[in-house]
Amino acid sequence: MDAKRVLFITQEINPYLSESEIATICRDLPQGIQELGREIRTFMPKYGCINERRNQLHEVIRLSGMNLIIDDTDHPLIIKVASIQSARMQVYFIDNDDFFCQKATVFDEREEGFEDNDERAIFYVRGVFETIKKLRWIPDVIHCHGWLTALAPLYMKRLYADDPCFARTKIVYSVYDNAFHSTLGKDLKKKLKLDGATDHDMKLVDSPDFFSITRLAVHFSDAVIQGSPEIDPQIVAQIAKSKKRFLPYQEPENYISAYNDFYDLLIDPKQKKQ
Repeated sequence: MDAKRVLFITQEINPYLSESEIATICRDLPQGIQELGREIRTFMPKYGCINERRNQLHEVIRLSGMNLIIDDTDHPLIIKVASIQSARMQVYFIDNDDFFCQKATVFDEREEGFEDNDERAIFYVRGVFETIKKLRWIPDVIHCHGWLTALAPLYMKRLYADDPCFARTKIVYSVYDNAFHSTLGKDLKKKLKLDGATDHDMKLVDSPDFFSITRLAVHFSDAVIQGSPEIDPQIVAQIAKSKKRFLPYQEPENYISAYNDFYDLLIDPKQKKQ
């Protein structure tokens, strides 16, 4: 039997960014899943604060060169790659001079979100899907980590709904305790509708903020994982209301095996729902 494929779409990975809950999990989880016999691919944004020379990033010319249109503006898609040698793991980076030139991640020095974070999120998730199509690497499971990836489930079920690459793919979203209070841009609904979201979908978006995009992620995911020991009660209620397959928080010593078993439940829907 062919090894099942898991695609990790993450907001941050150590060592390319400093240690955090998400960065640490997304460093160790792909390696652990690979060592359990799965094929993996891992993506993150190429923020301007990542030192390309020190981390030995290089552009993958055959994957770069496409333009993605966001709100009627063309943005070139650049794909870079680096290796974590100790893990025998490659990491793909989504890059663009318009969105990832700041020497920061998603917040400025005052901890305010960048005004174009909505378009950065759209560009990032679309860039991942388009790159996976070019690679002709069809995932069985897509696992999203961090709010910058929250639009991926919506895009897979809307913009890429008829794409045979993702026809049998299951998508899971990990919810973390990383809420922010800035908005994502007043035209978020309009931009999402240009990419296939419906008026009904947009009823989940009360305002362009963390809670709305998390609602979208939960609604369009096939399953949800609680990634932090504690998450916002609003999100807890939303997950319960959705009745989606759910994996509660797992302790660091056993989360990799628990996630691996959870992927099996998604891949084989005949297995008992937890």
